[in-house]
Amino acid sequence: MPELPEVETVCRGIAPVLEGRTLVRVEQRRADLRFPFPDRFVERLEGQTVERISRRAKYILASLSSGEVLIIHLGMSGRMTLIPAAEMKEFTPGKHDHVIFETDRHDLVVFNDPRRFGLMDLCPEQELSSHKLFVGMGPEPLGNEFNEEYLSEKFRGKKTSVKAALLDQRIVAGLGNIYVCEALFYAGISPKRQAASVAGKRAARLVPAIRDVLQRAIAAGGSTLKDYARVDGELGYFQHNFAVYGREGEPCPKKGCTGTIKRIVQGGRSTFYCPVCQG
Repeated sequence: MPELPEVETVCRGIAPVLEGRTLVRVEQRRADLRFPFPDRFVERLEGQTVERISRRAKYILASLSSGEVLIIHLGMSGRMTLIPAAEMKEFTPGKHDHVIFETDRHDLVVFNDPRRFGLMDLCPEQELSSHKLFVGMGPEPLGNEFNEEYLSEKFRGKKTSVKAALLDQRIVAGLGNIYVCEALFYAGISPKRQAASVAGKRAARLVPAIRDVLQRAIAAGGSTLKDYARVDGELGYFQHNFAVYGREGEPCPKKGCTGTIKRIVQGGRSTFYCPVCQG
């Protein structure tokens, strides 16, 4: 599933094409994705100007001139692809091209989702924070609200593992399995450690590690493991920079460490870490 850096990369890719442009045609090519499309989906989108593209957690948000927001989640295999106006006539929708957006400049943005775990919804902008997908969601890990004091407070008295706590969207929004593994490595914290024990000095190491890993991943265009691709069709390449994720049995990359990367399962997900330097 695309995580925060991949979704941020998609947002940055579609923003220059969609922001300030009017949607002159929206083609909905099936009745549902993970859930049914909202009522009058096409009617509510056509003729609207996209005022802003933004991201909340792992969701793409398109703010419209109507006052509504188009919410998009890529699911497990969804991707957004750009078809420039010059290539529009040669474009033929594929089997898994479920929604096609055409701007007044005649560029196309195509939502493709073979497994159909993605979703789209429409919501009044003023009600976005209370929408069922966002209510109770924690702060963005790259935002000012996410800091050592905040994380220490949320972790205080928490008996679950720090890995599970970081994946809890009520604590911090948008973190996924890959980048939590990587951040814990750079912070020198075991994923098995009880979250309560991370409050304080360890949280002071963890917060900047999370920010750094996410920012480096965004700069690299995200990570491509299976289905993810950028809007221009190119693959992300941060996977080539993984320190621990997917590297079971390999030597720890930390200088001077004699450990070997280990894989365990936590909450049904693979966790990769160095048992020597992550205490």
